[in-house]
Amino acid sequence: MVSKKKAAKKTAKRASKKSAKKVVKKAAKKTAKRVPKKAAKKAVKKSAKKVAKTATKKTARRTATARKTRVEEPLVLQPLRGMRDILPGDQPYWEQVRRVLNKAAQEYGFNRIQTPLVEFENLFVRSVGSTTEVVQKEMYSFVTRGGDRVALRPELTAGNVRAFIQHGMNVWPKPVKLFSMGPVYRYDRPQEGRYREHVQGNFDIYGESDPIIDAQMVQMAHRILHSLGIKDVVFHINSIGTPKTRAAYKKKLTKYLEKYRRKIPAELRAFITDNPFRILDAKDPVCAEIAAGAPRAVDALDPESKEHFARFVEYLDELGITYVKDDTLVRGLDYYTQTVFEVFVRGEGGKRRSLGGGGRYDALIKALGGEDMPAMGFGLGLDRIVLEMKRVHAKSYELPRPRVFLAQLGDLAKKKSLTIFAMLQKAGILTSESFGRGNLRAQLRKAERSGVDVAIIIGQKEALDGTVILKDMMSGSQETVDVDKMVPTVKKLLKNISK
Repeated sequence: MVSKKKAAKKTAKRASKKSAKKVVKKAAKKTAKRVPKKAAKKAVKKSAKKVAKTATKKTARRTATARKTRVEEPLVLQPLRGMRDILPGDQPYWEQVRRVLNKAAQEYGFNRIQTPLVEFENLFVRSVGSTTEVVQKEMYSFVTRGGDRVALRPELTAGNVRAFIQHGMNVWPKPVKLFSMGPVYRYDRPQEGRYREHVQGNFDIYGESDPIIDAQMVQMAHRILHSLGIKDVVFHINSIGTPKTRAAYKKKLTKYLEKYRRKIPAELRAFITDNPFRILDAKDPVCAEIAAGAPRAVDALDPESKEHFARFVEYLDELGITYVKDDTLVRGLDYYTQTVFEVFVRGEGGKRRSLGGGGRYDALIKALGGEDMPAMGFGLGLDRIVLEMKRVHAKSYELPRPRVFLAQLGDLAKKKSLTIFAMLQKAGILTSESFGRGNLRAQLRKAERSGVDVAIIIGQKEALDGTVILKDMMSGSQETVDVDKMVPTVKKLLKNISK
């Protein structure tokens, strides 16, 4: 409390000095006309002290009031809207997802990268696009105390590309394969499977332009979902060409959409000229109807892009992956070029749900200040995948079950039990315990309920003798062994029970 009062006084003094200077100047002018210089200086100093004293009191009062207000604010014991806790009951599903993604990353030769949750805002504006819905409506942007304009990351690709350029990964052997997983933030309307804080898994390949890489990314996404028990999936694919052909297609699309200006919802009309792809990507049923008759992106492709897409489709046919050519698929981010895809699952009532998607972004590295280098990647929405796993009753991760329970009775036994527990863990014997309980009967009841095979009991006598009691929970038989022989005896006992 003393330090807080001192801090408040110091703040008040600094504030009062500024106001005192202004008063000093005014007082000096007035007194200079009426009294001699020495008297004027005294009068000025006196008035400055008065002002400083008053300002100190006012600042102290304001600080005290602010402190009181903060204390009196009601404590809201729940997460912010659109965010939630992932409780222990859901963790087996999340652990299964993490394991499958990590295994896939290892098998396909990806290295893990982790970038900050917060980046400079203009990184996302320049990469994702200033006219995209993500930047205009969904980004969590704010100014730091140091005056930097920053944002919580709305997706993972931009941060990964920034790290790729900053750390000189362009000189690494090609292709450079990076895997990332973590939370992203979008101020979107919360609904089932769509949260303002959600988790994504991202796979990116840098330095390869061959369409076989595009097919491999689709294959990888397909394999991950199948490994998680989600098998009824379909991939929607399209090509949006190079930045040059995309610009030509944009003109055609704008001209077409102008005919339907009055039908298009008022909040989307501005995008007819700024970003017509937003209307193709809109969930509005009127926009979907208009988009169905819109010019196709594939018709505006240059010969090279057409060849790229044709070979990509051939590879998918070879893999036997179910796909649909979707002319309206453009993805919602400006950095995409050529191949784009999105993976859907058929939900209840035939309604489809997106689980992820990706595509090429061959111009992004150069646009952010790196060298001209092709890139391809995709991301999966892990929250939606967990929901889908539950819906189809997919297998979750089963935590290893402890087969041994350690029970103790008495103060000395409790002390010794910590060392015994450490010995069992070191030997790889998964053990449960109830150190906080002193009642032996209650501990053994817990051991029985948890379904362990062996109970290790240490009482006062055993603690003094350097022994433990081993009890077979199935047969009820027990034996006393030295602590030094405990681990091999327990292993032998567990092996015999397994038979």
